[in-house]
Amino acid sequence: MRLPAYPRLLLALCGLLISFFTRAQSTGIIRGTVRDAQSTALPGASVRLANTSFGTAAAADGSFRLENLPAGTYAVEATFIGYQLARRSVTLTEGSTQVIELTLAPDAGTNRQLGEVIVSASRRAEPIRETPVSATILNAREVQLQAAATPNNLAAVVGNAVPGLGLTTNQTGNVGQTLRGRNVLVLIDGIPQSTPLRAGGRDIRTLDATVIERVEVIKGATAIFGNGADGGLINYITKRPVARQKFGGQTVLGVNGNLTHTGNTLGYRATQQLYGKPGRFDYVVSCTFDQSGVYQDAKGEVISPRYGLGETKTYNGFGKLGYDLNDKNRLELMYNFFSSRQNSDYLTQVGKYGVSPAIGVKGERPGVDEGTRHNHNAYLTYRGQEVLPLRTGVELTAYWQDFRTIYDAEPTFFEGGGQSEINSDKKGLRLNLNTPLLTGEQFSAEATYGLDLLGDQTTQNLVDGRLWTPRMSMRNLAPYAQLRATLLEHFVLKGGARVENIRVEVPDYTTLRTQSGATYTGGVAVKGGALKYNTAVFNAGLRYARFKWLNPFVSYSEGFSLYELGRTLRTARANTLSLLETEPIVVRNYEAGLSSELGPLTLGGVYFVSKSDLGANLVDQGNGILVPQRAPERVWGYELTADLQVQQNLSLGGSWSWVEGRATLTNKVNGQDVTQGVWLNGNRIGAPKATGYLRYQPWEPLSLALNYVYSGTRTRFNPNAAGNYASGEGPVRSFGLLNLTSSYRFGEQLGLTLGIENLLNNAYYAPLAQFTGTAANYTRGNGARFNLSVAYSY
Repeated sequence: MRLPAYPRLLLALCGLLISFFTRAQSTGIIRGTVRDAQSTALPGASVRLANTSFGTAAAADGSFRLENLPAGTYAVEATFIGYQLARRSVTLTEGSTQVIELTLAPDAGTNRQLGEVIVSASRRAEPIRETPVSATILNAREVQLQAAATPNNLAAVVGNAVPGLGLTTNQTGNVGQTLRGRNVLVLIDGIPQSTPLRAGGRDIRTLDATVIERVEVIKGATAIFGNGADGGLINYITKRPVARQKFGGQTVLGVNGNLTHTGNTLGYRATQQLYGKPGRFDYVVSCTFDQSGVYQDAKGEVISPRYGLGETKTYNGFGKLGYDLNDKNRLELMYNFFSSRQNSDYLTQVGKYGVSPAIGVKGERPGVDEGTRHNHNAYLTYRGQEVLPLRTGVELTAYWQDFRTIYDAEPTFFEGGGQSEINSDKKGLRLNLNTPLLTGEQFSAEATYGLDLLGDQTTQNLVDGRLWTPRMSMRNLAPYAQLRATLLEHFVLKGGARVENIRVEVPDYTTLRTQSGATYTGGVAVKGGALKYNTAVFNAGLRYARFKWLNPFVSYSEGFSLYELGRTLRTARANTLSLLETEPIVVRNYEAGLSSELGPLTLGGVYFVSKSDLGANLVDQGNGILVPQRAPERVWGYELTADLQVQQNLSLGGSWSWVEGRATLTNKVNGQDVTQGVWLNGNRIGAPKATGYLRYQPWEPLSLALNYVYSGTRTRFNPNAAGNYASGEGPVRSFGLLNLTSSYRFGEQLGLTLGIENLLNNAYYAPLAQFTGTAANYTRGNGARFNLSVAYSY
């Protein structure tokens, strides 16, 4: 029932008076921070006064505040998943304020993954074990271990380590590297990197691993960060300064190349980082340059340079500045620049699909250098803890992203040839509020809510100025709210909604003429206009977190996407925008899972199903041009994980993930609607994947790590009468790769790291090379490659 305006206003005024009165009667305050042994803040840690009803949760910077406390002596307790309880005795006199710091030691019997904190699932820091979603967290150590073997390929770092995420393509792009069979939204500190209006497949590799503090992967459809997360999201969280250190830094120099067939493969890499926290001011600054040599496969053949990572110069500049106005208010500014462009002395020589690979041969490539010219990211954030009535915290962020990438020259695809590029410019504003509603041991609740504003201008044209995809100008206003409640101390219930209000303006345009052999298409004049979308999406989840040995959850979530609108526009055959198929994709995701800690053994499993009334599976329309298939889709699968702490210095584990998907097509046969189920192709569905790892530290200075990844078989499609496969339908055969990382420390400041990719020098074809079904893309992966680096810290 909705109250009239005047009673609602009266109730609000009464609430403010009560709040003012209770604050006026306050007799004492206990405040402070919760950190781990490395002085890293533990947001979401529970802080309580033993044997009382007073309690709170630590904020994003680890700070907490308990008010309205009577005079007396209290035992302040802090707990956090994966850490031992910390307790401090505090004596509070009337009207006084006591400031303390609680340091939590790690619980040796608790799995690291379950002790991680995530912010990407609900825009609020919380332990992964208490969140009813499926998530994988890669901390800084895990990122460094993976990147030591593949320093120039962030897509390999996450692809090799995250269950449910497709394997790397071994190229600059990430076509086919989907999450649970659907498209993934990539973010840097919450700034969208993906270009769902015209997906360019360059979003996973958009910064260098040296500036990453952790990677948060949220699986299953989600709308918490807006458009494009059909299968989930990947959020790269950038580095923060080292606490309590006024000035520090690290210099890293490295060389890399092939272990066999070494000719012209040598490359080099340099990183310089500075960081510190003098007083209220803190900073992190990093610069990285990487020059790769020629990439060769296990047989000694030069790998085709088409979208390759060989002979590539990569630059990454990063800076983050922060200032603590006081213990409750903070300003933070971040900027990151990334550029990666190839300048190869080789041309592609096409082999035979399924028989011999495409390779590189000496020659001058046409067109301009392929690669990402620039990817600018910046944000300015204000964070305030309990600065509004009802102890409401505020986070206000303004952000900007400017992205430009250029693709390889296509001498025969466009009329007269050409080379395309995607340009995307995003500006956004996010208001995030958090209000505790109830506090107590048996029942507690908090609300996270706010408003997102986003402007996105994306276009695809040829470098000579010809327009391929018209400039799409999107404006999105989206209010959202999330409620998190703890019931009977151990049941964690979450639910929320987000309302997308989107307007996309498209000018009048003419489709570009393309050719396939002697056949030409395009040249259609299309009347532009405005597309409007107003959709509400919902989520709900429940987790039972009482026992370590049984930690189950169930969840339902929805995601909203205008994925590949640009591809629909550029292949238009109707002359009016309103006649095109531009309906959005709304994905409904259902899943159930659990984790279990049995002493040193941790097990996890999840089963999921996602459905959508419309999809965007890219299919070959017969002339080499891929178009979205707008048909109902169902994707399903499961993921299993296991981790074992054998000894304090020895751990091992692995994962298995499997996903499958089908679309339902409806065709007219003799005037009747006939439905047919068809498998989704390799652009969407990856082969089964297994991962394994072993970490061993035989003595203090030396660390060893082995990482194994296995890609299984998927053969769902048949060739045509000529023996050829449609794009995306080629059979994928199995292969396995083993990577090694070893490091040795010479005291506190000097360290040496050796990483080896494809240790056994296997000759293999990445999934992309296999499922595309074309000779031009049938390229082998890297042979055995080493990366040797020395780091000096100060």
